[in-house]
Amino acid sequence: MSLSLAAVLAEAAARRPEHPALVCGDRTYDYRTLWHRARQYAAALAAEGVRPGDRVALLIGNQVEFPLAYFGALALGAVVVPVNALLKAREIEYVLRDAGCLALVCAGPLLPEGRAAAAAAGVRLLTVDAAPEPGASSLAELAERCEPVERLVPREPGDLALVLYTSGTTGHPKGAMLTHLNVTLNVTIGMESPFDLRAGDVLLGCLPLFHTFGQICGMATCFRAGATLVLMERFEAPRALALMAEHGCTVLMGVPTMLLGLLDAAEQDARRPPLDRVFSGGSALPVPVLERFEEVFGCRIYEGYGLTETSPVVAYNQPAWPRRAGTVGRPIWGVEVEIARAGLEGRIELLPTGEVGEIVVRGHNVMAGYLGRPEATAEVLVDGWFRSGDLGVKDKDGCLSVVDRKKDMVLRGGYNVYPREVEEVLVRHPAVAEVAVIGVPHERHGEEVCAVVRTRPGAEPGPGLGAELIAWSKERLAAYKYPRLVEFVDAFPLGPSGKILKRELRTALLG
Repeated sequence: MSLSLAAVLAEAAARRPEHPALVCGDRTYDYRTLWHRARQYAAALAAEGVRPGDRVALLIGNQVEFPLAYFGALALGAVVVPVNALLKAREIEYVLRDAGCLALVCAGPLLPEGRAAAAAAGVRLLTVDAAPEPGASSLAELAERCEPVERLVPREPGDLALVLYTSGTTGHPKGAMLTHLNVTLNVTIGMESPFDLRAGDVLLGCLPLFHTFGQICGMATCFRAGATLVLMERFEAPRALALMAEHGCTVLMGVPTMLLGLLDAAEQDARRPPLDRVFSGGSALPVPVLERFEEVFGCRIYEGYGLTETSPVVAYNQPAWPRRAGTVGRPIWGVEVEIARAGLEGRIELLPTGEVGEIVVRGHNVMAGYLGRPEATAEVLVDGWFRSGDLGVKDKDGCLSVVDRKKDMVLRGGYNVYPREVEEVLVRHPAVAEVAVIGVPHERHGEEVCAVVRTRPGAEPGPGLGAELIAWSKERLAAYKYPRLVEFVDAFPLGPSGKILKRELRTALLG
């Protein structure tokens, strides 16, 4: 049996060769051109010695060369290892060594870090720039001279397609091994529901392609539908609003910080794109932000949940069912989600409906394991379930609510405080634009609840507003939940996908 993730682009090119596949800057690429160039990249990689099963790292930003190298390597039967474009040389070297990469395909602006990493790891360096670089071969130039490969190299469904590195919140990042079956099914199912992508849709590609949300939910699902992807090099809210209006974007995928930025931009720009639906993920979307965005942009927002290790989509609010704001909806087709007792080692004990516990997942989307880490794999793949490390609860209708990450939960005086619940209350205050709740050490209570706030324009951060926010929370939350501490920031530390990095926030505040 043969199944290749590269067929996502190949089939779209066969069905809709002249339809716009990708808009990047002032260039538009139809599906025929994009697939032709990807097959040339496959031939060029083969000429550089890449064979089926070899691992090829991509250090490329949001530019046309990412899908060319990505689908080119997959067409050749190689395993793609996308690398976070924000990493430094030593971090890139770690990924190259850990994944056992044969080659690093690097974009020009990232060559200073990529070249040093490739040299340290003893990995072949290929650039997607036209001009050759010292110590690097120009894959782009070679591809121009190559005849495209004729057909996909056949792969078994269980063969590896991708190795995606987790964010490494504890220790070194781990490489999640995703198979052709994992990702192709997640893309195909996601296209139908929740994303309901059709050939006439235009999606703004503002998420980084090296990240699973932008790469799989965005790029791959868009191509699977034969739709059009309008690519942004990096997210800037005013530019994103302008691009969506200019190109008639009907779909947006983003994280809450992006939606907040677009709301700010909309106050200065009266243009409104023909958005039909917005899909939020990556971190919790406060209900007041959802309500305000829908009012301003006249579209529906669907919030969902996924992880790198689950290819990535687990559950989503979906157009086929009534939406439950504040939840991440129901599991996607073919995936089971349950709540298990947290803290048990080596076994899964499922909890009744309505109880808070660890979210566990079973289905076609669960990774094959962590590359080269059998012990870490055994910790998370237990009794046929994947242990997410997230706390959640299911209601009687099967809708899932993510309470928080286990490690983000605040334990105050023996009581569990879930930051999201406190954040939902605080974000409704008219002075609060964005908030993150963290636990800080406390001599008596073990941990104290601290709210870190970015204010709206016109609001004056300081002790007076801090006291007001504490009083606001005290009226609306149980005595053990409301924050006794309020800190103000101009901006939050963000990860590559736009998530607030609470661990960095704690470090900054605590020193």
